[in-house]
Amino acid sequence: MQQLSGLATQRGAGVTGIVLMIIFLGVAIKLMIAIIPAQVGDYQFTKTLSSQLKEANSNNETAKQFVERVDKQLSINADYDTKAEDVFIFTNKKTGQLAIRKQYAVTNNFFGNIDILNRFEGDIDMTTAK
Repeated sequence: MQQLSGLATQRGAGVTGIVLMIIFLGVAIKLMIAIIPAQVGDYQFTKTLSSQLKEANSNNETAKQFVERVDKQLSINADYDTKAEDVFIFTNKKTGQLAIRKQYAVTNNFFGNIDILNRFEGDIDMTTAK
């Protein structure tokens, strides 16, 4: 009978492999917990801005009225920390043709003193507003 040595006789995962897999899964889950809520929040915020922009353009509102409209909607959505002026700038201020560029960042804690910074940018105009 032939005797095989060391690694050739091993079947399945070793303890080190299992520990590394658990660590990898833990880090991946922690990343998802930190990133996914920011992505969902940006999606909802973009939808809000698009609908408010479409309404403002159809009502021929000024840029100031649009900012007031967005601030009011943010307070209705219980987003009290966000101010409209801090998250977007106007690329077109003509009444009835308003267009904006959203640009903001969300910081989430990852581990200890390590943070994840999510930056969100995008243009919203009459053609992209839904």
